[in-house]
Amino acid sequence: MTKRVISNFSLLIAVTLLLTIGADLANAAAAQIVAFGASNTAGYGVGSDEAWPARLEAMLRAKGYQATVANAGISGDTTAGMLERLDSAVPNGTQLVILAIYNYNDPPKGISAAEHAANIQKILDRLHARGIKTISAEQYVSGLPRQSDGVHLTAEGHGAFAARLLPQVIAAIGPL
Repeated sequence: MTKRVISNFSLLIAVTLLLTIGADLANAAAAQIVAFGASNTAGYGVGSDEAWPARLEAMLRAKGYQATVANAGISGDTTAGMLERLDSAVPNGTQLVILAIYNYNDPPKGISAAEHAANIQKILDRLHARGIKTISAEQYVSGLPRQSDGVHLTAEGHGAFAARLLPQVIAAIGPL
């Protein structure tokens, strides 16, 4: 009788582990990702089909992920505007938000560096409270090809940016 109880208990643990692993794999394969930012996210000067969120989604799909990368970039947006639209831009079920927030739009609209930092922290706090993972994309944009304005990425820059983000995204959503 004791062996049967132990055997049944072992079977229950094994099934639970398999279901948990299976759910994790399904979540990774069908991850909902939101690219959240301003003009470089929106694809200013190149169009949304050439912007890094579309490129990243294509790269993930080429690797077998059924992930979607929603482009929640609005040209000219500030951190205050992003904070306001956060809940509508990041729907329930989102597993990962890639924050591409730079300090280009805030100063001309009177938003101080301290308020900029506070807004980003509030965005992070709200996403983490919802159990959503985040990646800050700021460090991955350095040195990429820019349009003549020196701010916005070229189509080549968007592709390189997506390629730089790809390993970080896969690490965040998990392997297939």
